[in-house]
Amino acid sequence: MRVALVNPRWSFEHSIYFGCREAHLPLELGYAQAMLRACGHDVLLLDGQFDRLDNEGLAEAIAEAAVDMTVVTTAPTYLFWRCAQPELRTPRHLLDALDGRGGRTVAVGPHGSVTPAPALAKLGADIVVRGECETVVAALADAGADPRRVDGTAWLDDGRLHTRGLPAAAAFVDQSALLWPDHWLARHDHHHHRFDARPPAPGAEVEASRGCPYSCTFCAKLDYRDAYRRRDLPPLLEEIDRLIGQGVDYLYFIDEIFLPQKPLLEALVPRDVRFGIQTRIDLWPEPMLELLGRAGCVSIEAGVESLTGEGRAALDKKCRMSTDALALRLVFARRHVPFVQANLIATAGDDPELVAAWRERLRAEGVWANDPVPLFCYPSSPDYRRRWGEPDADAWERAHDHYLEEFARFSDIQDQRPARLRELEAPCRPV
Repeated sequence: MRVALVNPRWSFEHSIYFGCREAHLPLELGYAQAMLRACGHDVLLLDGQFDRLDNEGLAEAIAEAAVDMTVVTTAPTYLFWRCAQPELRTPRHLLDALDGRGGRTVAVGPHGSVTPAPALAKLGADIVVRGECETVVAALADAGADPRRVDGTAWLDDGRLHTRGLPAAAAFVDQSALLWPDHWLARHDHHHHRFDARPPAPGAEVEASRGCPYSCTFCAKLDYRDAYRRRDLPPLLEEIDRLIGQGVDYLYFIDEIFLPQKPLLEALVPRDVRFGIQTRIDLWPEPMLELLGRAGCVSIEAGVESLTGEGRAALDKKCRMSTDALALRLVFARRHVPFVQANLIATAGDDPELVAAWRERLRAEGVWANDPVPLFCYPSSPDYRRRWGEPDADAWERAHDHYLEEFARFSDIQDQRPARLRELEAPCRPV
């Protein structure tokens, strides 16, 4: 089978999306490509950003290739499945431009994973994958004429939703090394969450682990990327060495939580590469933070969220350190890593004066602590389900309306005049 794997050309005008808007490697499509090729399928991998094609241009490339199946992702990359844009207008734009010329259409991403029926209706796709997509995409290609026998899928028949199996979770631990096109990496001038230096060479994203052993109330990971798995070191290092050989000098580990892993850090020490991570600072002993710095880490994004024990408990953080101890650990990390950020979210019990004083204290020590920001109540988060129960056909609209009505200001990188989801998705809705 000939399969097109497509990352659309993204647009976020008037969106509440607070993820990074630069181009990042579509890791989920890279994994799917490796599995498809291992099964003997022919693959066309396209990315609107790195191939410098708009969605009409992507559609023409797919049509010209005469593919049997087109796979479109509904989030910019695995990095942002936990904070995807709520609206589906961009992948719908691509599918509209394709206009039936791409064979069977399959949507992958967080939207179809948690709310398959509205995702199918809004996109007009034939199938959505529920959960992690790489193994399911390969199985769909292998299934040929009968794709609905594949677990982890959903489809509509006369408007009625059909699902098969549970949301998929890839083994991941033995994932082979990815190989990206040279011209993609040459155009990857963004170094995600790096602030210590101007990018002297291309960057890239890699994944050393998947999932998280914690279940914080705000984290959108139910139904996908949930259970913690650590990737085998040999293929991971092979992938890193390939990237270095292609001119990359900065990596961002997209892991939900980059836990201390001494063998990986020791292997990175002699390699000429810098990297950034997202983690919890309370899980890092001081000797491991020293090793982290020696391994080449130049950026830490550490989730603190609330400045009171009660606030962290309400978020189900299961953090055993006090606020003062967290501050000391962040300051220690800053001695070994050029940029350290403490992430704060708007929490009802936190005193604004306490927050301001804590931020100033850390800034004086060279640690950046952001102004607390509100978080979108994603349908795949425990917080959503505590408020409203299981997600239904209006889940994204309900969460979106709540977000706009609850908060007077948003993240610094968000459009300050966000539109309602129904307005953003007007092209996705049946007349």
